[in-house]
Amino acid sequence: MNIKEIINEIHTKKEEGMKDIYLVACGGSLVDMYLSEYFLKSEAKRTRVSLYTSNEFVHAVPKALGSHSLVVVCSHGGNTKESVEAAKTAKEKGASTITLTHNETGALVEYGDYNILYKWGEETDVKDNPMAIIFAIAVEALHSIEGYHAYHKVIKGLEQINTVIAKARIQVAERARAFAKKYEHENMFYVLSSGASYGHAYGFSICSLMEMQWIHASAIHTGEYFHGPFEVTDKETPYILLMNEGRTRALDERALSFLKQYGEKLEVVDCKELGINTIDDEVVEFFNPIVFYSILSVYRAELAKIRQHPLETRRYMGKVAY
Repeated sequence: MNIKEIINEIHTKKEEGMKDIYLVACGGSLVDMYLSEYFLKSEAKRTRVSLYTSNEFVHAVPKALGSHSLVVVCSHGGNTKESVEAAKTAKEKGASTITLTHNETGALVEYGDYNILYKWGEETDVKDNPMAIIFAIAVEALHSIEGYHAYHKVIKGLEQINTVIAKARIQVAERARAFAKKYEHENMFYVLSSGASYGHAYGFSICSLMEMQWIHASAIHTGEYFHGPFEVTDKETPYILLMNEGRTRALDERALSFLKQYGEKLEVVDCKELGINTIDDEVVEFFNPIVFYSILSVYRAELAKIRQHPLETRRYMGKVAY
């Protein structure tokens, strides 16, 4: 079954229809869900959406969870114990569950009414990766529940985005190498963005820098930057600014102006410059984080190479009891 068929079947089977959607995961898989949360909060008129890290979902089960709920749970390896338990909890409460994993034998599959086994690797089309798949689930769910006037624009955008990214990867290749050479000895980064991409600022901080490179990092929403965080701005601390195209670009531009004036170590990754405007203006903002994921993967690969710290290196994850 494809995503459209899955959503139609779930919605048809529910006497009350779907009323709420829960997006549940941990770490990088949770990061892949921020786009869909932002989209649903922005576009849904009646449908409720909640984003949960898996262990909190299990220990503080939302009272609204029930037979009218759709719970989407993602775990790349399929065996993240917190996410497996979250999917189990959702089923016990009578919710419909869609699970996503790269591992067809993962324990998570057991608790999915529908399981989507996604492709992985640089050779895959990004629309077949979890962030885009979860976004497609959110779009189909919203369209099925209450209709979505820009539905066809999003579907077209999903067909276009791989071409945008392929060109953008070539465009940033040399820039990413220069970034890595310039900042290889830094031990702290602030990563800023807004809108649908704030989740990826967070994700690049906790996964790419903290987990994969053992570098201290913190994500800052550009809308919040001027309400406290800008007080630590100086010419010694590096900032990475993810510039969105769409409604929240003004927030990013405001931060950019300040950082240019009072900072010095600044790397700007701008979706507008990278050609995202081939996608319709009405829905382009929802595609920013999909671009950022692929492009910042180029940056982190170059950083790992020059620092001689492979992205797979861990000292705690999977090594000790926790």
